Amino acid sequence: MRSGDTQTGQIELAGEQLAYRLRISPRARRITLRLAARDGSLQVTAPPTVSRRQVQAFLKSQSGWIAQRRATLPDPVPFAADQELPILGDLYAIRHCPDARRGVWLEPGILNVSGHGDHLPRRIEDFLRSYARQQLTQEARHRSAQLPLDARPLGRITVRDTTSRWGSCSSSGNLSFSWRLVFAPREVFDYVVVHELAHLVHLDHSRAFWRLVKDMKGDFESARSWLRREGSSLLRYGAKT
Repeated sequence: MRSGDTQTGQIELAGEQLAYRLRISPRARRITLRLAARDGSLQVTAPPTVSRRQVQAFLKSQSGWIAQRRATLPDPVPFAADQELPILGDLYAIRHCPDARRGVWLEPGILNVSGHGDHLPRRIEDFLRSYARQQLTQEARHRSAQLPLDARPLGRITVRDTTSRWGSCSSSGNLSFSWRLVFAPREVFDYVVVHELAHLVHLDHSRAFWRLVKDMKGDFESARSWLRREGSSLLRYGAKT
């Protein structure tokens, strides 16, 4: 198989057909396996010298681990009427208002969605992506006033649907965040913003970097621990029914 190739396949494990995504990497020295928290799919990375048959044999040898990890995945939460979503630390019940003409809007404890029911999941995701971008931009601009004078200027702020990184900072000062942080508690949400802003001064994770995070955020360890412990649960929202 050629370096850089990405392939998909299926394998039967314990009587169930499971999809997997195979990425060929010249840097890989052995086959590695990761279970996607969002949907339970298998993500396999392998060196170019490995054959598809070897990948299948590896997956079968890991069937016990796969079954154990899949059993621990949190239940998916679809964007559907009467479901509850945590939005920055507060619970909101989804209320479908088919005859309303307001799109999607928040009230205390209620996420209202107008329009046809078939469009409800898409409308909710579009709204939450936009809301996450708004809140992240507001928080980043507010917190950037705490940065030292030698910090690089704050650039563009974008949101994406990333699954392995909650935020990133480029050398040009642009920040990118996972929109799914909108489901995290406000303390965790703020910590990720501060973390990425601190990279405008330190592009590494040196002691000086963590000192700056602490200066800006105070006690950040509880938020950092929450993200390590519960972060994968943020990926379960919006699963299809």
